[in-house]
Amino acid sequence: MSRIAFLFPGQGAQHLGMGKTIVEKYPAAQELFDRAAEILQYDLAKICFEGPSEDLDSTVISQPALFVTSLAALEMLRADSPDKVLGCEMAAGLSLGEYTALVFAGAMTFEDGLRVVQRRGEAMQAAANANPSGMVSVLLLDREKVSEICEAASSAGKIWIANYLCPGNIVLSGENSACERAAELAEQEGGRAIPLAVAGAFHTEIMKPADSRLSEALGGVGLKKPEIPVISNVDAEIHEDPDEIRELLIRQVISPVLWEDSLRKMLDAGFDEFYEIGPGKVLKGLMKRVNRKISCETVNDS
Repeated sequence: MSRIAFLFPGQGAQHLGMGKTIVEKYPAAQELFDRAAEILQYDLAKICFEGPSEDLDSTVISQPALFVTSLAALEMLRADSPDKVLGCEMAAGLSLGEYTALVFAGAMTFEDGLRVVQRRGEAMQAAANANPSGMVSVLLLDREKVSEICEAASSAGKIWIANYLCPGNIVLSGENSACERAAELAEQEGGRAIPLAVAGAFHTEIMKPADSRLSEALGGVGLKKPEIPVISNVDAEIHEDPDEIRELLIRQVISPVLWEDSLRKMLDAGFDEFYEIGPGKVLKGLMKRVNRKISCETVNDS
């Protein structure tokens, strides 16, 4: 018998028009956007559906937008295939997506989750503005080689490994000069380097001012033990204690995302039926790089 797990996307998966057809067809999805507008004090649906793209792509808006749109996609799945939702036994989310996973798992309410995500986006944008920085994806090289490149590039500025996404796809994050040097070194080693369109060096110490602001936001949230296990980005482990989950969410902003490790933990536990719930199909692609035989379907309107 198949074991079902849900995956929720992170920042970068957003695109104009996301969620529009879901909202038009599913009242529960429309209700989520209505509740979001009250909390955020702006029309999130209008930005998701119509743009402008510069607004949707900003860290401040893209994080709430992906959070709400992913949960809207979940409502579509709940309406069309309720057995899949009821049968889900584990969840994980990439960076921002971990909040979506925790809301699905009942660890926090939609309202609390959205308020924290809003503060998170604002804090990360402010940290990025204070220290110009960026991220670069290094392809076709293994962890050891990318670690060597990261160390060598540190002579040009501060830089760290930020995301272990899948075999041959590791993201470096740091000061722009160091990212540029890392890209040069990766190409010299036979890899490919792709600068990412992000506001700053996420999941590094450059985000340090954001973790204290996030701590304040999470301090006012009543977290519960998740109803199903949710894997933490920070250590690729399952945590049930609400205080531990809170601390890990704070650390997540300045710690590398162990996504490949998280997927392997789920696979080792016997999960063999995955659903990527929310915009895009990035997580499906990453799963295929970890295990190409595993079923992973996307749940969205694109």
